[in-house]
Amino acid sequence: MTVRVLFVCLGNICRSPMAEGVFQHVVQEAGLSDQITVDSAGTGSWHVGEQPHRGTRGVLRKHGIQYEHRARQITRQDFASFDYILTMDNSNLTNVKRMMPDNSDAEVRPFLDYAEDAGTKEVPDPYYDGRFEEVYDLVSQAAEGLLAHIRDEHGL
Repeated sequence: MTVRVLFVCLGNICRSPMAEGVFQHVVQEAGLSDQITVDSAGTGSWHVGEQPHRGTRGVLRKHGIQYEHRARQITRQDFASFDYILTMDNSNLTNVKRMMPDNSDAEVRPFLDYAEDAGTKEVPDPYYDGRFEEVYDLVSQAAEGLLAHIRDEHGL
């Protein structure tokens, strides 16, 4: 069984690709890449096909994380394809829940639910203010918590 995780933000160029890259790295370090797959998407379509923001790419590189991605928009099919759909802020959560089919078994929740000591439930959008390092710290905390949760839930 493969556990499939999707991270969602607004445009899929800052926060969700960073979460994807960090979580993918944590999964690889744990030797679980063959059991957990990771992707990201945005609720909006403005950046479809673009690389992650240079700030996201720079922070990931600085922390030794190899990552390639092209922005995409979340689809209704994602609700059938993913076990976990994790949002970066309340607006993303509302938008994702609004499009979620009634028959979906995906667990939809804020990503920072897995970061008990974060002091916030929303990952700030660094697109305008450049707080990419702060976003990295938050998603790193949540990535560790999410991996522990998945290992516990799925016996990995």
